[in-house]
Amino acid sequence: MRELVYYVAVSMDGYIAAPDGDFSAFPVNPATVGALFERYPETCPAQARELFGVTGRPRRFDTVVMGARTYAPAREAGMDTVYPSLREIVVTHQELPNDGPMDVLRGDVAGHIKHLKAEPGLDIWLCGGADLAGQLFDLIDEVQLKVNPVILGAGVPLFQSGLRVTPMRLVSSEQLPGGVVLTTYRRE
Repeated sequence: MRELVYYVAVSMDGYIAAPDGDFSAFPVNPATVGALFERYPETCPAQARELFGVTGRPRRFDTVVMGARTYAPAREAGMDTVYPSLREIVVTHQELPNDGPMDVLRGDVAGHIKHLKAEPGLDIWLCGGADLAGQLFDLIDEVQLKVNPVILGAGVPLFQSGLRVTPMRLVSSEQLPGGVVLTTYRRE
């Protein structure tokens, strides 16, 4: 069975973006980015693949799920695909032009993700955002946090919605170049 992995950058104080959704405060160290894209080349956005010399095939994920706000910057930049080597699914309650290769998902999001997890294939990357992560919380098998050496003070939390106490088990914690710590947790 495929796993749903919430793989996301986060500040030291638990925010995935500033209050307005901006994430430019996260440092972009080429060595850090290189280490992350070496691990998961499929997570390199289309516009950055040439810049960072990323040519690798998917290693862990073959599907990415993201909310409409996470997808919005790419849409506003005129991109019809963000992660060309992945099946892209955008979850929204609003109308989105479906002129690109991505699937637009509305309605029973959790039911659809359960179905995806049962299909054959590689794991599913939950790219963001916080609202979607809260909606899919019970289906998340693993949380990988790219903890950045910055404190935002306020912003978009890692999860939004009424979560309950859920024990997690630390699987690994690895310091990457540039001071980013990749921390992996799994459900107990």
